[in-house]
Amino acid sequence: MVDDPIVAAARLVQGANKTIALTGAGVSTESGIPDFRSKGGLWSRFDPMEYGTFGAFQRDPVKVWRMVAELLAIVEARPNKGHMAMAALEEAGLLAGIITQNIDSLHQKAGSRNVVEFHGTLASFTCLPCQAGYPLSLIKGQALPPLCPRCRAVLKPDVVFFDEEIPAAALMRSRDLVHQADLLIVAGTSCAVEPAATFPETVLAQGGKLIEINKEPVLTGKAEVVLKGGFVQMMTELAVWLQRDV
Repeated sequence: MVDDPIVAAARLVQGANKTIALTGAGVSTESGIPDFRSKGGLWSRFDPMEYGTFGAFQRDPVKVWRMVAELLAIVEARPNKGHMAMAALEEAGLLAGIITQNIDSLHQKAGSRNVVEFHGTLASFTCLPCQAGYPLSLIKGQALPPLCPRCRAVLKPDVVFFDEEIPAAALMRSRDLVHQADLLIVAGTSCAVEPAATFPETVLAQGGKLIEINKEPVLTGKAEVVLKGGFVQMMTELAVWLQRDV
């Protein structure tokens, strides 16, 4: 009988045909990005229905950019050791892909290549009237809110607002990963936001298993192994154990 949850989790990964990860805000808090819903987080200062909807952006994009301007601080964050551990597992062929609900691009900065940004990204922006797209590099140094060089409309960050649908490409890629997976690592998410919240249940329904990494576990009774603790410590320990034999 295996008592050490790290060892138990590692053995699940070793025995799986295809392991993927679902990540949320908790994987980035140790990079200095507070959870939006936490005390002092973004939604404690900006009402999400007033600032976080596409309808609000359409009505008053300049107002919504007061909130987006604070979000831009996220792009200066650096990946933590947990992000790097996930990237190392992908490099070793032990992690097939990551579905992240985060918009900070930290998985990619750490070296992960197969990342689905389920809720969009702050790395690019779109002009709604003319549909021109622009990279973050164009926004940096500009007065805010940034204007489209072509038609002078206020640019929209390529993040998914509360009343927007998940982009079709991200939804399709995510479902493909989930339907092929027999092991899902759920890390730093409460699994409360649809439709990403359905992915653990989908993996279970098709005979797969779950590993949960959270300070406050939410999948007790469903996860085969629960690693209760911070993402950096738990993910790093798991990766170190797995890479001993790689």
